[in-house]
Amino acid sequence: MKNTWETYNEKQLKEVDAFADEYRNFLDEGKTERECVDYIVNSAQAQGYREIQEVIKCGGRLVPGDKVYGVCMNKSVAMFRIGKKPMAEGMNILGAHIDSPRLDVKQNPLYEEGGFAYLDTHYYGGVKKYQWVTIPLSIHGVVVKKDGTIVEINIGESEDDPVFFISDLLIHLSQEQLEKKASKVIEGEALDLIIGNQPFIFSKEKAAEKEEQDTDREDEKSRKKDKKGKKEKRKAREAVKKGILEILKKQYDVEEEDFISAELEIVPAGKAREAGFDRSMILAYGQDDRVCAFSSLKAMLEVEETDRTACCILVDKEEIGSVGATGMQSRFFENMVAEVMNLTGEYSELNVRRCLASSCMLSSDVSSAFDPAFAASFDKKNVAYLGGGMVFNKFTGSRGKSGSNDANAEYLAHIRRIFEEEKVNFQTAELGKVDLGGGGTIAYILALYGMNVIDSGVAVLNMHAPWEATSKADVYEAKRGYVAFLKGADL
Repeated sequence: MKNTWETYNEKQLKEVDAFADEYRNFLDEGKTERECVDYIVNSAQAQGYREIQEVIKCGGRLVPGDKVYGVCMNKSVAMFRIGKKPMAEGMNILGAHIDSPRLDVKQNPLYEEGGFAYLDTHYYGGVKKYQWVTIPLSIHGVVVKKDGTIVEINIGESEDDPVFFISDLLIHLSQEQLEKKASKVIEGEALDLIIGNQPFIFSKEKAAEKEEQDTDREDEKSRKKDKKGKKEKRKAREAVKKGILEILKKQYDVEEEDFISAELEIVPAGKAREAGFDRSMILAYGQDDRVCAFSSLKAMLEVEETDRTACCILVDKEEIGSVGATGMQSRFFENMVAEVMNLTGEYSELNVRRCLASSCMLSSDVSSAFDPAFAASFDKKNVAYLGGGMVFNKFTGSRGKSGSNDANAEYLAHIRRIFEEEKVNFQTAELGKVDLGGGGTIAYILALYGMNVIDSGVAVLNMHAPWEATSKADVYEAKRGYVAFLKGADL
């Protein structure tokens, strides 16, 4: 297999670096689904996309060349560029997900133990839990107060911000711990975030006021000496927690009960970085699957006139089965198609079904990259290599292709022709050796409509780890491939 880097001229090498810089910025600004949606919407609006509800409210219509988008609960986005052909003849669709494995803060999370204040967490998606201890972590998300006020939280990314961490047992006392299976070395309930260690300290004024109040109540305290002793001990134990609550109230106007209506995500702190002496790779959190989401977004914004309507759907909840209102299994995408067809004057239930069944899709998700350090886990003839170009997976699933969409040969041949005509570098792969495990994407969900779907994307090293690695060349080729697909797919 020829390495993609060897095919580039000087101009293309500069384009690869420029695109990688944009991509790293996206990763820094979009560490959660909400942050990704903000970035995507701002980018789309800058390119002339209109929010579909605004078009509906003003009684507008859509004609070839028009561009609209819709958002679901600030966590999923669908974008459409109307083509020349009727939508009932099908669309060319790019699909990816913008959620990534992480730790979520529970609804009653704040507690104190052993002089530390903690946030109790629940891991999200498939993680190796031991990878999340002793690294700098940040907190991203929103706190929604009872009056509807939304407080945005982003702590740990600025150089001036504090970071947070999860502790691990020191090596000197780890004899029993190291005898456990890797899945048990760190338990899920042990992934609690340390957020403070300093007890709350009264100011001099408050201390004096408290002393006066204590004097006035001396007789009462004497009568309730035992009860008071227990209460003071409890207060002393929670002095660190009280200090954290004081900070939250002062800096964010957030109280402990507001955690009930909060969505706070714990992710690795720090910016996406170039990796290697040659700066050929990108090391960052969340590249599964934001590498495909970003490449799809950029392709969608780059494509101009097309024969078929171009669509890009970027969704939430893939890492936990594509469930919920913002996952691919919801009706959001189908409803958006119906609304767009209504604005083009084509809507009927039958036309929506015809549109979806006649569409072509690239279900864009990452593929496992060959790792020489763990070569026994891969079939070297059917694995993706960093630098090998964009990846196609005819099927995913696990073991006997369970849970996979298995693309038909005719569609794969059609895709080959498009990519070869546009000189897009690509490779084909499976996730790993047949009996070792597997994984899935959103492909099977879209295939339920009867459309042609194939899995595609970018090879990732360290997949699902706090820091994942990709090749700049592969990211660039993915964007080129998505552009070629939007322009040329019409089976």
